[in-house]
Amino acid sequence: MPLASVAASPAVAQDFCSGGVSGCPSNAAVFLVIDEDSIDNGSPPNFFSAWDVNDDIAEIGVRAQLRFFGAQHVGVQLTLYTGQVGDEGWFALKTIPRSWVSAGPTPDGLSNYLVAGPGLGTPNRNGDRESRLDKVPDVTPLRATGLRMLEGQTVCAVIYDSDVSMNYDPLNGSLKGANLGVVAFRVLGVRRLYGASSSSLPEVDIEIQDAAQVCAGPLTLFVDAPMPISSSVPLDIQP
Repeated sequence: MPLASVAASPAVAQDFCSGGVSGCPSNAAVFLVIDEDSIDNGSPPNFFSAWDVNDDIAEIGVRAQLRFFGAQHVGVQLTLYTGQVGDEGWFALKTIPRSWVSAGPTPDGLSNYLVAGPGLGTPNRNGDRESRLDKVPDVTPLRATGLRMLEGQTVCAVIYDSDVSMNYDPLNGSLKGANLGVVAFRVLGVRRLYGASSSSLPEVDIEIQDAAQVCAGPLTLFVDAPMPISSSVPLDIQP
C-alpha cells in the first residue's frame, strides 16, 4: 500500500534536540520505537482489535496515528506490557545516523524518519524503501531501569508490526519492516509485572496524547537510556 493512501501523517517534527531526557525543553517529547511485544492486536492486557492498531494498513513507512490512540481517546489511561529481557518491546534511539540527515526531505534526520523519507520508508532513487534502516547504531532496548526513567515523560513513538531485531556487539538494531503508525502518550507509572515469565519486563501505565500534536513538537532522544551488555544481561526486571 503506498504511503500516500494512508491517513494523514503527523507534521514534520520541529525543534529537535538531543540532550537526553533532562537536556531539552520541558515540553520536549521523548522519541521511541515500539514493537509488537507492547502494542499489537489480540495481545494482553488490552486485546486491541486489528482495526484499533491499524493492522489492516500495516506497511513499510506507515505514519498514520493508530486509531485507538487517536484524538477521540486523548486522556484515556491504559496499561501496556513491555516485553521480556531479550525480547523487549520499547527501544530508544541514542544517535541519528548521518544517512538519515542526507535522506531528506528536511535537514533533520529524525524528522526525515518520522515522515518516512527516501530509504526511511519510501523509495530512494533505486526504489529501496529500507536502505537506511538496517544496523542502525545505538538502538537500545529498554529494560526496567530505562522504563522507570521515563516516568512523567511524554513519548512520541513509531510502532512496528513485528519484532525489532537487535545485535549487541556492537549495539545496533534493524528498523526494517512494516509499521502500524505512530502514537503519543504520557508515562504515568512503571510497575513490576507479576504472574508472568521470570524475565518479563514491567508494565507501564500511560495516558494517551494526540500524536499529531506531540510528534510535531520538540523531540529529544533518550541518550541516557542504560545500554544492556547482551540479550540476557542484565536481567533488569525490577523498576
